[in-house]
Amino acid sequence: MSKELNEFLQSNLNDLKSKGLYNEIEPLQSANGPMIQVGGKELINLSSNNYLGLATDERLTTAAKEAIDKWGAGSGAVRTINGTLEIHLELEKELAKFKGTEAAISYQSGFNCNMAAISAVMGKKDVILSDELNHASIIDGCRLSGAKIVRVNHSDMEDLAAKAKEVRESGLYEKAMFITDGVFSMDGDIAKLPEIVEIAKEFDLMVYVDDAHGSGVLGHGHGTVKHFGLEKEVDFQIGTLSKAIGVVGGYVAGTQDLIDWLKVRSRPFLFSTAVSPADAAAAKRSLEILDADTSLNEKLWENATYFKEKLNAMGFETGISETPITPVIIGDEQKAQDFSKRLYEEGVYVKSIVFPTVPLGTGRVRNMPTAAHTKEMLDNALAIYEKVGKEFDLI
Repeated sequence: MSKELNEFLQSNLNDLKSKGLYNEIEPLQSANGPMIQVGGKELINLSSNNYLGLATDERLTTAAKEAIDKWGAGSGAVRTINGTLEIHLELEKELAKFKGTEAAISYQSGFNCNMAAISAVMGKKDVILSDELNHASIIDGCRLSGAKIVRVNHSDMEDLAAKAKEVRESGLYEKAMFITDGVFSMDGDIAKLPEIVEIAKEFDLMVYVDDAHGSGVLGHGHGTVKHFGLEKEVDFQIGTLSKAIGVVGGYVAGTQDLIDWLKVRSRPFLFSTAVSPADAAAAKRSLEILDADTSLNEKLWENATYFKEKLNAMGFETGISETPITPVIIGDEQKAQDFSKRLYEEGVYVKSIVFPTVPLGTGRVRNMPTAAHTKEMLDNALAIYEKVGKEFDLI
């Protein structure tokens, strides 16, 4: 190994560990359900994004197995050569129906969607206004585009309007876009889409919503845009198939012209092998289930509301969350890591979240109650929270 590389790695890894910022990864020895096996222990799982429990649903696993038998294990090529199978088109048709748009395009991941869509539409002569708490994939997608990036204070509509006015009056840019998460993944708050759309109309901004944590959760499962009834007003609906949908992959939903453009200009679509047939089939089945039945979504909200109310009653700080995302904010990074470890020792798996994922001094554990949790599981987790919270003088 290069001496310079070795010194760089050793120095920086040791620095992260000394500050409590080094993330330990524990492999699961079971499926990612409401209860998991880690290190030979059975734990209540409160760290998964599997909001509706569909990742282990037999209807999805059956669809995946049948697709493998019919289409094989892999797609075999990029979409534009001969990697587009009929199952991909069926998935995209179901996605467009699910999001209330003319068309949709699927990608290998939600991260890829933001790398693909932003850079395919925005360029060096354009400007992107971006909420300061947007996901890392949005930040990277904006950088890749080469457009001017203007940070907007989080969910601050006055700041958005002022900066939109400033960039439009400058006359420096051809196109302008505002990008926001639908649901912010670390705090669980919801974007102010009605106000955003009004400002966008006033200043002729494209509106781009990454709804990774809103799809399957808000709008009776159809997402944040549907929650506000703004399907005709939002230009880009971005989502993942790996959270509430329970599989893997991502998508962009919008007008037919937008999707046609992304098929000829978005680089992950052009240069990366298509998502596997099993994943496409399982995701399609998941969307069909959510279209036909809202019971999983209702159970998710019932469990999340119960869990959050009980934590608040104990005295834990859960921040500004409006969704099932339930942070318990600790503050100090090392204390957050230690708190997570004690919960683990007592039987609850909930990971600490520290800088750079969240700002310094706002270390936390992030709970994700799901539709698959029973009340008994949640009560057991709450009893452990009470015990460990008192140990750490948090309550």
